[in-house]
Amino acid sequence: MLSLANDLVARAARLIFTGHDEPALWTLSAHGRIQGSLVCEAGSWRLSWFEGAEERLASYAGPLNGDVEALAAALSGRLGAPVELESLAV
Repeated sequence: MLSLANDLVARAARLIFTGHDEPALWTLSAHGRIQGSLVCEAGSWRLSWFEGAEERLASYAGPLNGDVEALAAALSGRLGAPVELESLAV
């Protein structure tokens, strides 16, 4: 139950942060390791993958429009496993 509560709070925080014009940063992780990062700065979104990232994730060429939850769902679908986005302080 605590895990569900943590998940809901994390989702709410991501939605709140995506509504601001301030810079925002997320890590993207899957299979227990960080695969890449998502940055929003001045309304421009950039997705970067780290060396050794899962190829199914790194080849993602879909839209980056500020809907962080939709991105997490799309990446999870490509990978066939959960992809978690964690918001970091900038």
